[in-house]
Amino acid sequence: MYRKILITTDGSAVSQHTACAGVKFAQQMGAEVLALFVAPDYQYPVYVEIIPPSYPSEEEYVAQMRRLGEEYMGKIMRSCAGANLQHACMTAFSDTAALKIVDVAEQEGCDLIFMGSHGRSGWGQLLLGSVTNKVLSHTTKPVLVHRLISEPASG
Repeated sequence: MYRKILITTDGSAVSQHTACAGVKFAQQMGAEVLALFVAPDYQYPVYVEIIPPSYPSEEEYVAQMRRLGEEYMGKIMRSCAGANLQHACMTAFSDTAALKIVDVAEQEGCDLIFMGSHGRSGWGQLLLGSVTNKVLSHTTKPVLVHRLISEPASG
């Protein structure tokens, strides 16, 4: 039914559990997996003339976010390899994560977007909930929203 499934992650414990459920779903479908982490765009300091020496350059920021994305998606990649699924991962940059998720799903030919109903706890949880709602309202592709019954233990 589905040949290529986009699984999103923000690195939180909830998101990691959702991603593992996504891999199991992909295994049942015999589908390829594309894992996606959307990092915020680089923000230049307000006073560009006076950049503090500790402020990362754009290149340093991009490299750091790519490393973070690889770390977040590492468990997904290992799960896919263990399940003998074809898989890839991608770190994308955008301040509008939902639109980037929709764009990547379209550009990469994904049949399904698999994502959590919520991600990070606190304010971040509200934000990812809004990301999920925006994805649902901006895509014509099927979206499978995974909801955990209880909060996973941090680990």
